[in-house]
Amino acid sequence: MEQALTKSERETLKAIYRLTVPGMRDEAHTGDLAEALGVTPGTVTATVKRLAERGLCDHRRYRGVELTADGRRAAVASIRRHRIVERFLADMLGYAWNEADRHAGAFEHELPQEVEDRLFVALHRPETCPHGFPIPAPEVGEIATMPPLYSLEPGDAAVVAVPGSTDGEVVAFLDTLGLRPGVRVVVREKHPFDGPLVLDVEGLDRTVSEKVARQIYVQKQDVAAPE
Repeated sequence: MEQALTKSERETLKAIYRLTVPGMRDEAHTGDLAEALGVTPGTVTATVKRLAERGLCDHRRYRGVELTADGRRAAVASIRRHRIVERFLADMLGYAWNEADRHAGAFEHELPQEVEDRLFVALHRPETCPHGFPIPAPEVGEIATMPPLYSLEPGDAAVVAVPGSTDGEVVAFLDTLGLRPGVRVVVREKHPFDGPLVLDVEGLDRTVSEKVARQIYVQKQDVAAPE
């Protein structure tokens, strides 16, 4: 089923998946999807209708769009493909991690499944994309969520992930602090009342505001893990 999907259908599935969190928010509204995809609500409605006809989502008028079990698997498979292609662009073609996302969308949708599988093996079965987010296993219906950096408390250790949608000026600022995907940090201080975090970043103390810390995601680690 996933191979038969068009580019717009795959992108819509990914957007629905990212906008919904089972148990908290099961449905995505067409207005939110249109904004996320940069298209008109009418275009989203037409794409959602096709996905519903394939049994990949349920669309209830005035309620929103909810992925079916098959739809979640197709969405995760599409996210997996995107992250493998990003890894290829970064590892084999030398693109910076914050450029890979933009280029991956240009050709990932035309990639035969066999080529995707061979790329994954050629890349030595990577566990994360260049941004630091996990590459999900095939045929799974969920991707492990990663909390924002600001959710950590003093003494917590974690590995950083930065979304491709992050503003370029924020990315440049993070780079000056050494906060790049894959970097391990330890929280030294967390100031009260939405105050800043003080982090150990590769042996240096760095201060990050609450606003910026909410734009960075992390995978928590054992604080005793080696640097």
